[in-house]
Amino acid sequence: MSDSNFKQKYKDRIKKRNEEASTVRKIVAIALTIIVIVLLIGGISGYFYVNHALQPVDPDDETQKNIEIPLGSSTSQIAQILEENNVINNALIFRFYTKFKNETGFQAGNYQFTSAMTLDQIIASLKTGTVRKDPVFSVTIPEGYTLEQIAESYAKKLKFTKKEFMDKVNDSEYVNQLIEQHPALLDKVILKPEIRYPLEGYLFASTYNFYIEDPSIEQIVNKMIKRTEEVVLPYLDALSKLDLLEGEQTVHKAITMASLLENEAKTKENRRKIAGVFYNRIEEGMKLQTDPTVLYALGEHKDRVLYEDLEVESPYNTYHVKELPVGPISSFHKNSIAAAANPIESDYLYFLAGGDGNIYYSKTLEKHNKLKAEHISGE
Repeated sequence: MSDSNFKQKYKDRIKKRNEEASTVRKIVAIALTIIVIVLLIGGISGYFYVNHALQPVDPDDETQKNIEIPLGSSTSQIAQILEENNVINNALIFRFYTKFKNETGFQAGNYQFTSAMTLDQIIASLKTGTVRKDPVFSVTIPEGYTLEQIAESYAKKLKFTKKEFMDKVNDSEYVNQLIEQHPALLDKVILKPEIRYPLEGYLFASTYNFYIEDPSIEQIVNKMIKRTEEVVLPYLDALSKLDLLEGEQTVHKAITMASLLENEAKTKENRRKIAGVFYNRIEEGMKLQTDPTVLYALGEHKDRVLYEDLEVESPYNTYHVKELPVGPISSFHKNSIAAAANPIESDYLYFLAGGDGNIYYSKTLEKHNKLKAEHISGE
């Protein structure tokens, strides 16, 4: 073999080795990259898994669950009982958490837990044997309260301010999230620019019990909206059959109507009668001309609406716009939404509240004016 052939073969072998070494390095680099990615994904997944397990099962669910912890139960058995009753997310993580914090001395007994409780709250109850039956506090929202009044009621008892509550419920991103979560109740219409507050009328007036010391604004709003769903949605079929409410925005129109009825009368019977009057006026192309909408448009409370007040240009003022105002003007009682769904049919087009507390109905303007002269002082 000549020197030139030997040198060429030697070069070829060196080149082949270099190519093989390069291929091996690439394979090793790819393998290492895959391993790092798998470990990274596993680490991230593990973090989210553990973090989720450490959170309350449902921060908005304060329904009390009666749970018995039998005498002699181990931490593992207690964790399993709590997971089966949806009080904690994960029994294994609960056990690790108690070991990490060196928590022991859990007591047997009958407990009232909620899915909204944190692990620390649950552990504290188990250690002391505390059985929480009574709410930490209650808030009563009277029927007819506006959103601002609701915010003020909560601000008096909790750490956030009225402004912080209002800022939250008026945040379009947050409201969009609520619309996605409650599609049967909430519609994009509540985000129209001319609507003063998107959630006006959608936070149901009731007494709310809270079993945690410092609920967030989101927890409060979710609790109230769920209550609104419970009250309003059963009437959806009846509401959708009414010619003036059928089609798009049925629920929004119905809640708007309920808020008007709430402010016009106190009894179930009169609310149904007035609902019939309002529907008759809408069908006849007449303006509703209801004073509570004027006050809402003005943004103030007045004992008496003046003629000059009726001129305010607002999509809420029913002396200015035809049909219903652009949105609800307050919260409402259950029988107000019932009245909106089941009006008493009549030929009445007018009504007035007399100074004696009674409501008088009439079919003609002439009769209405006569009743006004008879029953309203100063007329």
